[in-house]
Amino acid sequence: MTSATTPITQNFVTLPRKLPDGPINLVGLTREALKEALITAGSPEKQVKMRLGQLWQWIYEKGVRDFEKMTNLSKDYRAFLAEHFVIAIPEVVSKQVSTDGTRKYLVRIAGGHEVETVYIPESDRGTLCISSQVGCTLTCSFCHTGTQKLVRNLTAGEIIGQVMLARDDLGEWPAPGRNPATSARLLSNIVLMGMGEPLYNFENVRDAMKIAMDPEGIQLSRRRITLSTSGVVPEIARTATEIGCLLAVSFHATTDAVRDKLVPINKRWNIEVLLDALRDYPKASNSERITFEYVMLKGINDSDADAHRLVELIKGIPAKVNLIPFNPWPGAPYERSSNNRINAFSEIVYQAGYASPVRRPRGEDIFAACGQLKSATERARKSRKDIAAETGIHSI
Repeated sequence: MTSATTPITQNFVTLPRKLPDGPINLVGLTREALKEALITAGSPEKQVKMRLGQLWQWIYEKGVRDFEKMTNLSKDYRAFLAEHFVIAIPEVVSKQVSTDGTRKYLVRIAGGHEVETVYIPESDRGTLCISSQVGCTLTCSFCHTGTQKLVRNLTAGEIIGQVMLARDDLGEWPAPGRNPATSARLLSNIVLMGMGEPLYNFENVRDAMKIAMDPEGIQLSRRRITLSTSGVVPEIARTATEIGCLLAVSFHATTDAVRDKLVPINKRWNIEVLLDALRDYPKASNSERITFEYVMLKGINDSDADAHRLVELIKGIPAKVNLIPFNPWPGAPYERSSNNRINAFSEIVYQAGYASPVRRPRGEDIFAACGQLKSATERARKSRKDIAAETGIHSI
């Protein structure tokens, strides 16, 4: 039985005509699930299509969470909604603001667990980095989140709720009477690069991103959403067909021996198998290139030979390479490559015909940079020596 805080099933199946105990949270329900929930609660079927559209716009276009403020609904219908449903998003426990303007939110979800969400303002966009799991199963040795065990998947409501709470903080919901499509967008892009492996929580990620892209709601283009995977090969094609967003791959090494240690999922789906899946990716094109993310680790994966191998490996894939200077965290067994080394690596990739921008670290002073996220309540810190011993790789 579904609890009061857990959305009903998100897999586009017909729901049983029976209400669970307690009110249902509407946030995160697909349109089909919301329709079924309204009917199950007793909403007249002839009115459901209209009511669904009205509710959807109030929640996702206008950011309203109080049924009493939904003025185009009758007073009796508002009372009916309040009796059976709630509109709830995760709680912001704390907010930190970096000297560069980056905002990091510590977010509490059902069960008292916490995740981190990061907003990165830039001159031409505002990017929200959201989490899909509490912790992670992948144990990538350069990533702070990887030192935290997986607790659970986030629901679709908890994923889209991160977008909604950021819009709250940014004051971005459109003012009454204003067209949201023409309003300035402070939050213009989403990257699924926070805590967790999104493809190990595919259905909830898919449903949350469908809500983000809905033309009657938050209205983000699919090309403004990027999903990053460490290489869950069986789910890669589904990302194109069921979500349609851009794809990024946490690559980070050019040999299986090194990638096995940096990104242990490589032991299950190695570089060759991963690259075959990427070559077959339905959405890959010159206008929708696959991004290869490559963290620069001193003496580990940053040689000229690595750069030349990388170029050969991705040959034939519409791609760009994002070089990420390693962002240190307490106990990390690695060091950041020097600027000269990173620039030399970038030049080799660029000369081979691939864009190879170097990502500027953001929010390092508040541990909000790439690879630094780890929920405060789950921080079981390990020493640099312990982590290095587990990975079998030592910094030079």
